[in-house]
Amino acid sequence: MYYGFDMGGTKIELGVFDDNLQRIWQKRVPTPREDYRQLLATLCDLTLEADAFCGRRGSVGIGIPGLPNDDDGTLFTANVPAAMGRPLPRDLAALIGREVRVDNDANCFALSEAWDDEFRRYPTVLGIILGTGVGGGLIVDGKTVSGRNYIAGEFGHLRLPVDALEVLGRDVPRVACGCGHQGCIENYISGRGFEWMYAHFYGRHLPATEIIAHYQAGEPQAVAHVDRFMDVLAICLGNLLTVLDPHLVVIGGGLSNFDAIYQVLPQRLPAHLLRVARLPRIEKARYGDAGGVRGAAFLNLVNREK
Repeated sequence: MYYGFDMGGTKIELGVFDDNLQRIWQKRVPTPREDYRQLLATLCDLTLEADAFCGRRGSVGIGIPGLPNDDDGTLFTANVPAAMGRPLPRDLAALIGREVRVDNDANCFALSEAWDDEFRRYPTVLGIILGTGVGGGLIVDGKTVSGRNYIAGEFGHLRLPVDALEVLGRDVPRVACGCGHQGCIENYISGRGFEWMYAHFYGRHLPATEIIAHYQAGEPQAVAHVDRFMDVLAICLGNLLTVLDPHLVVIGGGLSNFDAIYQVLPQRLPAHLLRVARLPRIEKARYGDAGGVRGAAFLNLVNREK
C-alpha cells in the first residue's frame, strides 16, 4: 500500500493507493499551521488510521509547498509555519516506525502524471504548471529529478529569453518576482502573467477567464493578445525542451484548461528547437487536485518497474 499526504497551508489530504496504483481510501483534515506537535500527531493519526483500514502498513510520502533540506533533514515551508525549519520526516518516521519520503508538491504533480496508465511508457516526462506562477518537475524512469536543492523544476525563475523581447518589445518591464529577481518567466507565461501582459498592452485589467472568452468570441484585441502570449510561451518552452529533451510534456495549473495551447504550441515550438529535434507529445494533466496525493504516494515506487 502507498500512502500519499498533500500537506498544504489550509488542509492535509491523505490518499491510500493499492498495488494497482488505484486510490482506495482518502481523508482530509485541517492543517495545524502553528503547532508542530499537533502537526506530527495529525500525520501520525492519519497514518495509523490508514493502516487499520488496510490491515497492514503502507509506505508514506509527503508533498509539501516548499523544499526539503537534505543536509539536516529540515523543511522550508513558508505556508506551514509549524513545519518550518523542523526535521519532520525524521520525527514522523520515529512515531510511525517507517521511512518517510518528502518532495515538493510540483515534483509530486509531475510524478503523478508520469505514472498514469498510458503515460508511464515514456522514459522522460516534463510536468509544467501554468498557474499563479510557473513550476513543475522532471521525471526520469519513474523517479523525480529533484537536484541538490530540490529546485530542479523551478522553471518559472529562468529569465525572459532574448527572443521573447523581440515579441514583447525590448522596453518591456522586467517584472519584479517574489524570488527577489526581475524578469523571471513566470511573470509573463503564468496565469497571472497572461493577465499582466494583456493589461500592459491594452491598459485594462481583466481576469484570464474573461480574456479567453473574448478570444473565443473573436474579439481582435484578445486574439492579438493570445497570439503574442503563445509566441512567448513557445519561446520559453522551446528553451526547456532543448535542454531536457523529454518524451512527454504534461501541462497543469489554471491555464492548462485553455485548449488553444494544445492546438497552437505544436505549430509554434519547432521554430525554437534544433532542426533535428522531434516534438514531444504535449498533453493536459489528467489528475487535477488529486495529483498531489498521487505523486506523494508514488515517491515510494523506487524499486518498481514502470
